[in-house]
Amino acid sequence: MGAVISIDAGTTGIRSRAVFATGPSEIGSYREFTQFFPQPGWVEHDPDEIWNATVATLNDVIDRVREPVAAIGITNQRETVVAWSRKTGKPFGSAIVWQDRRTADRCAQLASHLDLVRKKTGLVLDPYFSATKFEWLLKNRGINVDEDLCLGTIDSWLIFKLTDGASFVTDQTNASRTSLFDINTLDWSDELCAMFNVPKRNLPAVRPSSSRMGLTTSIGKIKSGIPISGVAGDQQAALFGQACFATGATKNTYGTGSFVLMNVGNKCPEPKSGILTTVAWQLESQPAVYALEGAIFVTGAAIQWLRDGLNIIDHASEIGPLAQTVDNSGGVVVVPAFTGLGSPWWDPYARGAIFGITRGTTRAHIARATLESIVFQTRDVVESMSAASGVKIKDMRVDGGAAVVDFMMQMQADNLGVNVLRPRQLETTAMGAAYLAGLAEKVWASTAEITDAWQLDKKFVPQTAQPGYESWQVAVKRSMNWIN
Repeated sequence: MGAVISIDAGTTGIRSRAVFATGPSEIGSYREFTQFFPQPGWVEHDPDEIWNATVATLNDVIDRVREPVAAIGITNQRETVVAWSRKTGKPFGSAIVWQDRRTADRCAQLASHLDLVRKKTGLVLDPYFSATKFEWLLKNRGINVDEDLCLGTIDSWLIFKLTDGASFVTDQTNASRTSLFDINTLDWSDELCAMFNVPKRNLPAVRPSSSRMGLTTSIGKIKSGIPISGVAGDQQAALFGQACFATGATKNTYGTGSFVLMNVGNKCPEPKSGILTTVAWQLESQPAVYALEGAIFVTGAAIQWLRDGLNIIDHASEIGPLAQTVDNSGGVVVVPAFTGLGSPWWDPYARGAIFGITRGTTRAHIARATLESIVFQTRDVVESMSAASGVKIKDMRVDGGAAVVDFMMQMQADNLGVNVLRPRQLETTAMGAAYLAGLAEKVWASTAEITDAWQLDKKFVPQTAQPGYESWQVAVKRSMNWIN
């Protein structure tokens, strides 16, 4: 059947990986790209650097695969926006990243429209989402709004470049994160586009997540005619890669931030306070599947901050052993609201804080409190999600870089009171994109094959919940509305 190549276009780098019908291979390639912080709260990427990293890793993987490439799947950082020229393929300046907070005031101005946004998109008014970013680009970069303009997320940008401009498309999962897409009708909303001053004609066509999006042009080792047949935002791809196909199945990805998604089936639910509703995926010729989502902006990034900002650790792998050298956090609470708070609080004006420091506080206490902040934020989301859906999760599948920290996974199980299941294959985001592409091209016959391929690495069974959650809730409230 050949190989499926998954392109995982993340927030800090591009990873391409070969996946075969029998499972993932060791053939992979990774390249980081630059993070730009032009002002406090602003985060930008260079679209050309992302494209060059994609070409480099894709060529590297294809060069080492000794059989035909059956399909390419793409998963990407969501909500990040790019504007570019249809004629030249050149971007109109930098991409504005999902973490960027520059449009917080604009979101506040639109507060009277919250009910409309919630009903049509399942989202909230927050600078996290794409619409106000698009609006900011058009207003501040002097971009001509004509037939030459393309406005898209990273998936659209990469597909456009891989097909040499032949395909300007996105899928429902990425579209559903823009605040411009009606998740009930599965189409761009004229009303929302008008409200955010984003021209609908300059947005990409929307396709099912598992369907043929276009064919590659020849670029180095990349041959022309390879189908690009699977696309999903990173968190939806992880849900798919974790084989969460049953209603109520839930996963959490511990990356730069953490994202808890619960499969809620084919019926779009009513908006729920503090929790997002999003399109989970759509397979070709099948109904869309929806998910409830809790978006936590900073989890793994807090560990990076301990390493790079405070120099408390030299390597991220040190945090678990360091945290275990103390029995508790010594009353210290870390609220990592570096870019505001996401679910269930949704406060772009919150900022990070450390509470409870005494003369006896050590770096081990701060390390433990940082891990606890990841656990407690996840608990906040899961409890809100269960209250909103009326469904108590049976277990939680986990993936992402921090999921390897056994100590934290045990704390997570203790706080949730359910089993935490870690699979052998932690790159579930990349696997989800590969599965979506492979299903469209018949590499896999059905989702049942994907379910059978999922393998457990370790189960964390709840023991005694550790204290500190009540203090966490108090600390969060004190961090809110800080910069106002």
